[in-house]
Amino acid sequence: MSTLATRPAAIRRPQDAETLGNPNGQVRLLIDSNETGGTVSTVEVTMARGADGAAPHFHTKSDELFYVADGELQVMAGDEIVTVGAGGSIVVPKFMPHAFGATPDSSARIMIALMPGVERFEYFRLLDRIGKGESSFEELLAAQEEFDNHFVDAPEWWAERNANRR
Repeated sequence: MSTLATRPAAIRRPQDAETLGNPNGQVRLLIDSNETGGTVSTVEVTMARGADGAAPHFHTKSDELFYVADGELQVMAGDEIVTVGAGGSIVVPKFMPHAFGATPDSSARIMIALMPGVERFEYFRLLDRIGKGESSFEELLAAQEEFDNHFVDAPEWWAERNANRR
């Protein structure tokens, strides 16, 4: 069988995915941009009940797709804060501030895809090192441009998240 594809398929078997994090939140590194010719980068994120995912931020190069595989995800997208249950999805356009976390009453397992892809695996490895006390938050702030992850102040997001904590 012949193919017109210009590159091989990017494949990551479950047992081959690198997993970072702790029981409160884990990231499985699935397929990064360099494996797809820059078209997409993907990760799977699992969060314990009520756990925060990503702090408010935006991207300048990519739209971001969130697919909720299990549980419920609370998402800030611009000025809106919504809950998306299992089987639902949301696409956040580039330049739109957004954040996410598991709802107070549910855990969540989500797949995230950045399109077009940017190299993100080192970003998640840096977050993992920060969580282990091996790197500093200042290193993360210095890498915002490199990883196209620009943090923003969003007091309404944190007010909503903290109002529902138990």
